[in-house]
This record gives sequence, C-alpha cells and structure tokens, in this order.
Amino acid sequence: MTTLSASVFVAQAAATFYLTGLIWVVQAVHYPLFASADRSQFGAFVQAHGRAITPIVGPVMLLELVTAAWWVVERPPSVPWAWAAAGAGLVVVIWLSTIGLQVPLHNTLARGFNAEAHASLVATNWLRTVSWTLRSALLAVLLLRALQSGR
Repeated sequence: MTTLSASVFVAQAAATFYLTGLIWVVQAVHYPLFASADRSQFGAFVQAHGRAITPIVGPVMLLELVTAAWWVVERPPSVPWAWAAAGAGLVVVIWLSTIGLQVPLHNTLARGFNAEAHASLVATNWLRTVSWTLRSALLAVLLLRALQSGR
C-alpha cells in the first residue's frame, strides 16, 4: 500500500469510526431526549442543536465521502472493489437519509414539538446508525487484514 493509499485509509477509518460513535450517542441518547425538552422553547432547542452539531458532523462527513469515493477510483490492490463499492454505497445511503429524511424532520421540529415528526426522526435515524455501524465493521476487517499482511 502506498503512503497516499495508507493515508486515505487512515482518514476514512478515523472519520467512519468517529461518526459511528457519534451516531450511536445521537440515536440512543440525544434524539430520545428531544421528547423531554421544554415544549415552549422546543423550536429554539432544535435550532441550537443544528447550529451546534453541524460543525461537529459536517466536515467529517465530507472527509468520509471524499475518501470513500477515492477508494472506489484509486483503491489499494488489497481492497476488493466490491468492498470499496459497498462502503461507498453505505455513504450514499447515509447522505440520502440525512438530506431526504433527517433534515426535513429537523426542519419540522424547528417549528415546535411534533410527536409524529419526533418519532419518525428516531425511527428513520436507525438507517444511518446501521449504515455507519456496517461501514465501521467493513473498515475494521480491512484494517485487520492490512495489519496481518503487513501492507
């Protein structure tokens, strides 16, 4: 594996592992706690959440997207194309879910608490949670294989 390939691998794995941990906290703790927030301030609460979480998530999601795409085009020989494509496909699922499901639900909740939108946010976010978990597992296996082969 070249130095560039190794650097892309490390960046991709770091981004994915970070995002997987973060999404589990959001899924298991943060989103369920939305239901306990003060209803009179709920819209402001959701807007503050968006302002606070975007700089924490956005740049890392972009890094993950770029490195996953890079691997589809310039993957190391030790990485099967199907694995790189599957990893990139999961990133596409995550982005489509974020843009098509979670962002609109956050926009609805930013106007005030809506029990149906909240329940939908928690339920649909499982798609991202599972997708990031699968990406982490895939990258962990590839990392283990790379370490075992010394490449």
